[in-house]
Amino acid sequence: MEEYMRVGTITAGNIAVSVTSLVGMGDVPTPEIFNWASNYPKIFVACAIHARLIDDIASHKFEQERGHCASVVECYMREHGVSEVEARSELNKQVEDAWKDMNYEMIFSETSKVVPMPVLTRVLNFSRGCEFIYKAGDGYTHVGKTTKEGITSLLIDPISVSASGN
Repeated sequence: MEEYMRVGTITAGNIAVSVTSLVGMGDVPTPEIFNWASNYPKIFVACAIHARLIDDIASHKFEQERGHCASVVECYMREHGVSEVEARSELNKQVEDAWKDMNYEMIFSETSKVVPMPVLTRVLNFSRGCEFIYKAGDGYTHVGKTTKEGITSLLIDPISVSASGN
């Protein structure tokens, strides 16, 4: 599983997307920030682990039906000799640990004192997006009602704001 995760966290693409997203932030990301980001800081690694795990957990059954054998669920089951239910449970604990690592990096770490919060928030927002897409199943491969309604609610439906506080 270690080898799979080493490769899988890179192929999830979120480290590349997170670094690339910094380009559109004007003067916020300095050359030092790009240098920091290129050294795989803990928040980027935790984000990559999170993305890989929730993608694989959500898409496991469909990908196995299609004949894809590489899956973190399958790797965990084989490596630890456990059932799919047990593997999913343990992998979900690792997802929680990745969230804890990201939150720690955002709030308590030395990184949070030297890296501008908008930069760290970009990375965290990638994980938030992944969580939205995969929380109710593989909403990336199988865009269904939940995904469409969530995107519509976020980007299209107006939010009523009352000046009187009512």
